[in-house]
Amino acid sequence: MKKKQFKSESKRLLDLMINSIYTNKEIFLRELISNASDAIDKLYYLSLTDHKVKAKKKDFKIKLELDKDARTLTVIDNGIGMNEEELEKNLGTIAESGTLFFKTENEKKKDIDVIGQFGVGFYSAFMVAQKIQVISKKYGEDQAYLWESEGAEGYTIEKCDYDKQGTKIILTFKEDTDQDNYSDFLDQYKIDTIVKKYSNYITYPIVMDMERSVLKENSKDEYETKIEEETLNSMIPIWRKNKKDVKDEDYNMFYTDTYHDYENPAKVITSNVEGKCSYKALLFIPSHAPYDLYTKEYKKGLTLYSNGVLIMDKCEELLPDYFGFVKGLVDSEDISLNISREILQQDYQVNLIAKSLETKIKKELETMLKDDREAYDNFFKNFGMQLKFGIYNEFGMHKDVLKDLIMFYSSSEKKLVTLKEYVERMKKDQEKIFYACGETVDKIDLLPQVEGIKDKGYEVLYLTEYVDEFALQMLMEYEGKTFVNICSENIDLDSDEEKKELESKNEKSKEMFEIMLSSIGTEVKEIRYTNKLKNHPVCLTSKGNVSVEMEKVINSMPTDEKIKAETILEINENHPIVKKLEKLYKNDKDELEKYTKVLYAQARLIEGLPIENPTEVTNLICDIMS
Repeated sequence: MKKKQFKSESKRLLDLMINSIYTNKEIFLRELISNASDAIDKLYYLSLTDHKVKAKKKDFKIKLELDKDARTLTVIDNGIGMNEEELEKNLGTIAESGTLFFKTENEKKKDIDVIGQFGVGFYSAFMVAQKIQVISKKYGEDQAYLWESEGAEGYTIEKCDYDKQGTKIILTFKEDTDQDNYSDFLDQYKIDTIVKKYSNYITYPIVMDMERSVLKENSKDEYETKIEEETLNSMIPIWRKNKKDVKDEDYNMFYTDTYHDYENPAKVITSNVEGKCSYKALLFIPSHAPYDLYTKEYKKGLTLYSNGVLIMDKCEELLPDYFGFVKGLVDSEDISLNISREILQQDYQVNLIAKSLETKIKKELETMLKDDREAYDNFFKNFGMQLKFGIYNEFGMHKDVLKDLIMFYSSSEKKLVTLKEYVERMKKDQEKIFYACGETVDKIDLLPQVEGIKDKGYEVLYLTEYVDEFALQMLMEYEGKTFVNICSENIDLDSDEEKKELESKNEKSKEMFEIMLSSIGTEVKEIRYTNKLKNHPVCLTSKGNVSVEMEKVINSMPTDEKIKAETILEINENHPIVKKLEKLYKNDKDELEKYTKVLYAQARLIEGLPIENPTEVTNLICDIMS
């Protein structure tokens, strides 16, 4: 029998596909099973359109056979089969797809569901096999044919005897090497695991003879080995079942088993979309954040299926980073089985699904926020930081998607509130949304500036996470109200009369402030009186776009980049310390400098900032006290 050569530069394409497209060798079985499923689909469809074709769905199956001695794995289907011409066309040219042609010809008919492309995927078997034999007899024809190849050098086709309709593919595995143990694929439990991982939801039974150790009849401790044909796949995935037939406990069990979580999910989201890109999705919002959520090790992504066949475990392109905590899967008939990770980002169908999922997740979170506030509060405590990161990342590109989902602790409500809730409670003439930053709610509540703002009846948002202020600065405004840090110089709550009075007082004390400023060098840009404090003597106010809290956040990062916020030392004009300072300015300027250093150290401590020379400060305090 003369060996035929592959067409379409198949030698080069075969080498490229084996070494580049399929890096995971076990994928070959997924491809062969998918092709077998396609062949059965075609015959089943033919039976629906031609009453002469006698084929019942209950009779279809895919059979796997292992022979350890011969080092072979056989995949058998009772589908439509191929004649000599189709073997030549489908297997003689790599990437020539009988299935793709069939799908194109019948793309407007919804009764048939075809997976993948019989062509490229089939040849993935050469990653593990040194020889492939395909025996096939087309439905309604009498002659069977044997296609045989040992790789890119070519193939043969000849007549053979085969008493069944359908296709039998026999793989003879390569010998083991130091890098690859091909004998693993001769282990029935390995094959069972691969089928469950990649082809668990193929709609036809995938069967194999399995050895099981069972108790002998009438014996309590004596076992015998029995070989029984077992169905390896579940066939009907939970997301393809009618929603009314699936209970909450079914979803919970699927989630805990699949994602190895010890708690049920906080939210189950199902989606069945038909349109430009049809897909089914089953998504879960966990009840708690995984320990590695904010580490480099965490990998987001949804499991991607094409008609029940696993494409990849973690398809990152289906989820934006800010919804990266969502777990689940997507199953679409419009996604090519042979899609590679390299082209996922450019794939039109994948991008459509991703956008649709983003909208769905946002809508579900908004519903939770509105209808089950306690559940949303728990969700936000676990994943709120990721939403705020989403606002800050990519230069605020997604801020409009997320701004109504974020929350902050309220000084007046004593709980987490949304920006919308804050704005709805604002005073009639209030133009700013006030916030303050700190390590904890309790520490923020003790800030001198907070006391003054609260005393005037304003609500303050407490920002306790390091991303908070960066997110608000990226938002810039909410419903026309701008954000202002009450520890910045931008606070303006005074009347014109109060402003003039304060300006006059500061002008009169200008020389005293210059002496005080010289005692602490370039540590602060300015010293002045303020009327925004109630009981506290001093505070530090930020000048410019970088706040004291931002300074702490950026300087705590493991980089060489260090920044310094420009600050103003503000002194409560109504505090008794003012009279003391003015007296020292007149009578003892050296002592004034000591008091200034102590007041500045006090202001830094209140803000949670380090003191450059604590020994000097403690000595100064002792001098003043003595």
